[in-house]
Amino acid sequence: MKSLHGNKQGLKANQLRRIERLYQRRIPPHQIVTPEFARQLSELSHETRRQIGALIDRKGYVEYVIVGDARRIEMPDFKRVRVAGDRFRGLRCVHTHLRGEELTRDDLTDLALLRLDLMAAIDVDEATGLPGVVRSAHLLPSSAAELRTNGQAKHFEFLDPVAPSRLDVDFLALMDALESEMARNRRVARYASGAERAILVNVSTGPRADAEDSIAELHELSKSAGVVVLDEMIQRRPSIDPRTVLGKGKLDELLIRAMQLGADAIIFDRELQPAQVRAISEVTDLKVVDRSQLILDIFAQRAQSHEGKIQVELAQLKYILPRLVVGQNSAFSRLAGGIGGRGPGETKLETDRRRVRDRIHRLETELASQRTRREQRRKERLRHGVPIVSIVGYTNAGKSTLLNTLTASQVLAEERMFATLDPTTRRLRLPREQEVIINDTVGFIRDLPPDLLAAFRSTLEEIAGSCLLIHLVDAANPRYQQQIASVDRILTELGFD
Repeated sequence: MKSLHGNKQGLKANQLRRIERLYQRRIPPHQIVTPEFARQLSELSHETRRQIGALIDRKGYVEYVIVGDARRIEMPDFKRVRVAGDRFRGLRCVHTHLRGEELTRDDLTDLALLRLDLMAAIDVDEATGLPGVVRSAHLLPSSAAELRTNGQAKHFEFLDPVAPSRLDVDFLALMDALESEMARNRRVARYASGAERAILVNVSTGPRADAEDSIAELHELSKSAGVVVLDEMIQRRPSIDPRTVLGKGKLDELLIRAMQLGADAIIFDRELQPAQVRAISEVTDLKVVDRSQLILDIFAQRAQSHEGKIQVELAQLKYILPRLVVGQNSAFSRLAGGIGGRGPGETKLETDRRRVRDRIHRLETELASQRTRREQRRKERLRHGVPIVSIVGYTNAGKSTLLNTLTASQVLAEERMFATLDPTTRRLRLPREQEVIINDTVGFIRDLPPDLLAAFRSTLEEIAGSCLLIHLVDAANPRYQQQIASVDRILTELGFD
């Protein structure tokens, strides 16, 4: 016989045997619960003064029996059992309430995060131990359009409280209708074929206007990475939660929304500590991505030159290494594909720390060699007396467009962040037979990942030999003042002030 789950301590042997017999019961598949099963649950719960629950599959068989305490039951661990995005788990939870309360927040959270078919609570009469009304709820499929139109869209549908004998819902028909709607919403959400779908999250302690500006930039970064943004969430807090960044209630809300929209990933507008990624990944199978990972992913997609690919791989490995130190889990293993996992560094995630460090050392040596050759070329240009002009600025400010306009070139110029990664050099003939060399450099961005900045330092050192820096600013951008400050700060960090 299957074993009991939960709080069995203190129960008598006779009580344990009677609770275990619940496994022998079968519910007609089209019914949520029968009056007989409800009575058996209620009497056992009244006698033991504990909530007792059963997880029942769609054929009516009892798969799990759970014993809780007076306030709640603790669900079994389903983390390793994945569920298709357009289906529920195929299990409904029927349990008892000893105090006649409505479905609790814990009940609804379990319903949503475990993707249960339905959550039902049977009131237990304090005097007789007989079942009272049954309170039931199920998840509501919601499309991205509905959530954009109404940010408070309903997550749950509550059925009318009725006695067990009056539960006339056709359970299988209800599940079929709900899953059909979920499948339709998921097909609509996949309008960008093969693209990952994500919800963006900003948690800050500052003014909301700053948070909105920051998440708008994260949206642009996501678009540049080829990610379909399904929704955005902003939470202002007195302080950042050191474990999960978001508060527990907001995290639950985020995961419910991600489930409803069929999201693949959650992208945070900050760099997450390895422990934070691990803590969030313990409660969800979604990919957890931070801002640094997203930027690294864009660079991995854009790198074309040999040196550029080395720089990206080096930055990726330096980002991954401390996360390997704290132990690999499902969150970090999922980096092997999609956001944060593209580019030359993707296969290194399965190596041990020693091999990663060895690879970092080899890449740094190769970059040093590239740096020496670059320095020699720069000295050669200076020896010939050709002035060098470098165009610097925030990403997507129009640097490549300016280079093309000045030199009649055809360098790739697109309306997206980090369209240009590898530096481009062109000659420009000025009046009076004067020639200059113009460098188009990689764009800057606020809070550029330190490892990425360090990896690209050799490329950015082209700026050091410039006779003139042109700081290009997109004055049409409402955040241009902050962008100017970010570029100035990075130039100072590089020692070019």
